Amino acid sequence: MWLIISKASLPDSYFTPTTSELKAAYAAQVRVRENLINAPLKTQAMRESEEKAKQTKWLNTTIRVKFPDRTQLEKTFPSTDKIKSVYAFVRSALREDMKPNKFILYQAPPRREYKVSDPAVRDLNLSQLQLSPSSILLLSFVDEELNDPSLRAPLLEEVLARAQDLPPPPNYDQTPEPEDKKRKQTATTSSDASGEKKVPKWLKLGSKRSNTFCGSVV
Repeated sequence: MWLIISKASLPDSYFTPTTSELKAAYAAQVRVRENLINAPLKTQAMRESEEKAKQTKWLNTTIRVKFPDRTQLEKTFPSTDKIKSVYAFVRSALREDMKPNKFILYQAPPRREYKVSDPAVRDLNLSQLQLSPSSILLLSFVDEELNDPSLRAPLLEEVLARAQDLPPPPNYDQTPEPEDKKRKQTATTSSDASGEKKVPKWLKLGSKRSNTFCGSVV
């Protein structure tokens, strides 16, 4: 099963991390570093046991590959697959004229490249690479001219035909209602229940609204 998600018409601000997001990411990195420093030394048997438990828990790994223009290609792999399976999948989705071009899959920040030519990467499965149960990998072509974000992702037309838009970002700017206002609304609703039933506004306007169907392509 695979899925392609287009960048749609989302504003650039959607992809720019906020101050709170940057602080949270930094704090997460600090926690990871502290855990590594303070963690007890583990024997090879302990590490193998933990790895086996992870593979049993997460049998599949979902990988989403993001192109320079923010188009994203997604597929679920067995967690025992190696990174070369992800490369083969991405290459199979490229246009015929683009298949010969080399590319690198990586994560950032900090940048960590997953090259098939790297023995420390190619011999490990997706679970051992800490990509399970799901991860986002960025794609960069070796030819820098192909990384222009204004260029459309060089995917097969039949692949692009199955694209679906990203969901709209949540609005975090809305001010939550005060608790006293919520209590008043609750009290009003209770009083209405004891008297005459009122037709909800959405039911009155139902005939004026059009139905919208949302679906996904898998």
